[in-house]
Amino acid sequence: MPVSLPEPPAARPPRLLTARRPAHLVGNTPVLWVDEPFAPPGRGFYAKLEGANPGGLKDRPALHMVREARRRGDLAPGAPIVESSSGTLGLGLALAGLTHGHPVTVVTDPGMEPPMARLLTALGARVVQVTAPHPGGGWQEARRERVAELLARIPGAYCPDQYRNPDNVAAYRPLAAELIAQLGRVDVLVTAVGTGGHSAGVSAVLREAFPRLALIGVDSVRSAIFGQPAGPRLMRGLGSSIHPDNVDYAAFREVHWVAPAEAVWACRRLARRHYASGGWSVGAVALVAGWAARTYPAGTRVAAVFPDGPHRYLQTVYDDSWCREHALLGQAPPAEPDDIAEPDARVVTRWTRCARVRDPLARRLAGAGAR
Repeated sequence: MPVSLPEPPAARPPRLLTARRPAHLVGNTPVLWVDEPFAPPGRGFYAKLEGANPGGLKDRPALHMVREARRRGDLAPGAPIVESSSGTLGLGLALAGLTHGHPVTVVTDPGMEPPMARLLTALGARVVQVTAPHPGGGWQEARRERVAELLARIPGAYCPDQYRNPDNVAAYRPLAAELIAQLGRVDVLVTAVGTGGHSAGVSAVLREAFPRLALIGVDSVRSAIFGQPAGPRLMRGLGSSIHPDNVDYAAFREVHWVAPAEAVWACRRLARRHYASGGWSVGAVALVAGWAARTYPAGTRVAAVFPDGPHRYLQTVYDDSWCREHALLGQAPPAEPDDIAEPDARVVTRWTRCARVRDPLARRLAGAGAR
C-alpha cells in the first residue's frame, strides 16, 4: 500500500532564474526526502543537495571569502589567490577567480582524483601537487607549507586560509536561511566536519531560530579533529590531520566517525534508491542522518547537508575495481554504531559515536599548563 511521506510546510513556488553570471547559480539548492534503506518509511531525513551548486558546497565560502578580502583591501584587484584544497574548495575558488578577475593556484596532493585536477585546469586554475606528507601534519600540513612558500614568492598573492578564516563560517548564513524557508523547523542537523566552516556557520544561524537544535558531527576514521590520532585516509572532504580553528566544538551534541567501506555502501545505496548521491562526505552523513532519523523521537525533523555530487568519485567510490583493490565492497555497516565514552578512549576503525565532544587541543594545553 502507498506510504505517505511527511511534507515540509507550504512554501512559495520557486522563482525561475536566468543567471547572467555563473556565480548567480550558487545557492537556493533543493532539499530531498531520504528514507529507506537508511530509515524506515516516515522516519527519514531531509538532505540539502549542495551538489546542485556549480562546484558544490564550497562555492559559498569561496565566493564570500574572496568578496570580503576584496572589500577589506586584503586582496588587490587582479592579485593571485593561492590556497590548499582536496578539490571542492578549489572549484569554488576557480569560480570566484573567474567572477572577480583573479588567477587561482590550488595546492593539493596525490589523493586528488585525476578528473578533479583536469577539471580545475579546464576552469583556469593552476594545480600544484605536493609529493610527500608532512611528518606530523600529513598531506594537509604539507600543502599548507607549500602555500606559504608560494605566497612568499608571488608578489601580492593572497590565501583565504579556509581552516582559520571566520568568513568561511559566515558564508553559510544563507544556507541556514534556505533550510528554515524550506523546512520550517530543524531539530537535528547532521554535517560532515573538515575545516569546520559549514557545521559552525549553519548551526549558529539555525540555533538563533531553534535554540534546542542538536548538531551531530560526522568525521572520518584516522582524523585528528575530535581527538583521535591522525593517520592516512582514503576519504576526502571530511576529516583532517590538523586542528582547524573554525571547528566550534561547543556546538556539537555528539560526533560519529565513519570508515571508508561504510561510506561507499551508503553512497551506492543513495544512488540506487534516491538517484541523488555524492562522495565520501555524502555517504558518511547519510549513514549518520539515517541513524538519527530512526533513533530520535518520531516527529523529529532531521536535516543533513550533502556537500557534493558523485561525478568526481567515478574512479573511486563508484569504481568496482578501485573499491575491490581497497577492500571496500561487500561490507554493509552495522545497524548501530559502536559507542565510546571519551573521544580518545580508543582508536576507532569503524562507525563509532561519542556523546562527549571537546577541543582536543584545549585539553592538551591544559595538561601542559598543569605540569
